Amino acid sequence: MRKFQTYILVAAMACLASCKEKEETPKVIYDTKPEKVVAKPDSSQIKIADLPIHMDGTKYLIHAIGDVRVYDGNSRTYGSSKTNSVSYAISNYNRFELTGYFENLKFQHIDSTALKPLTDKKIQMQTVTFLNTIADKARKQILVYSLVDMDTNKDGKLDANDIKCLYISEINGKHFQKLSEDYQELIDWNIVEAQNRLYYRTIEDINKNGAFDKDDAVHYYYVELLSPDWKTEKYDPIGNGI
Repeated sequence: MRKFQTYILVAAMACLASCKEKEETPKVIYDTKPEKVVAKPDSSQIKIADLPIHMDGTKYLIHAIGDVRVYDGNSRTYGSSKTNSVSYAISNYNRFELTGYFENLKFQHIDSTALKPLTDKKIQMQTVTFLNTIADKARKQILVYSLVDMDTNKDGKLDANDIKCLYISEINGKHFQKLSEDYQELIDWNIVEAQNRLYYRTIEDINKNGAFDKDDAVHYYYVELLSPDWKTEKYDPIGNGI
């Protein structure tokens, strides 16, 4: 009997430990405002740029800038370019979209050697999309970005565990501005060509529990892409509509 009780106790403790391991780190910690991420020296990390890409119909080359971490001749990154078993790619390009995990872009006019950075802010970009259909139809060349710009979980770094947000700019990186609200996680976005609008959804942690769940609020927005200031408009498809 005593052996059976001991077995039950051990099993319960193991189950409890397993549950703790499965707990996800909150995406938001509300104790204080997000602190600026200060890069700590890392001898295993080197800053590199991918080879430039040129999106059809534009007059700019785009250089993705980021870090590669090398450990004893090996690297951890998200690309496929390899030399001596070390990958030096920080992004992937597929027609009109650049994906990966990189910290900045530099823009170069095809008739110039000058390189201009997108931003001086600490960010982590995940996707950069050229709105080619809007460019073809309205002759306005726009880039849309999904990225992280705040250390919302306060772990000292910007990564996929922080809140993802939505930005926009011109094809040369000018007028780079945030569309989504602080502390609202970007769910998705799309383009409605018939209206020249960008629609997107976000979710807000209404109950302030640090996670996004069924008790939180989904918000709906659109942006007039041909307007000069890209002002966001909120709408309610569940209630009164647009």
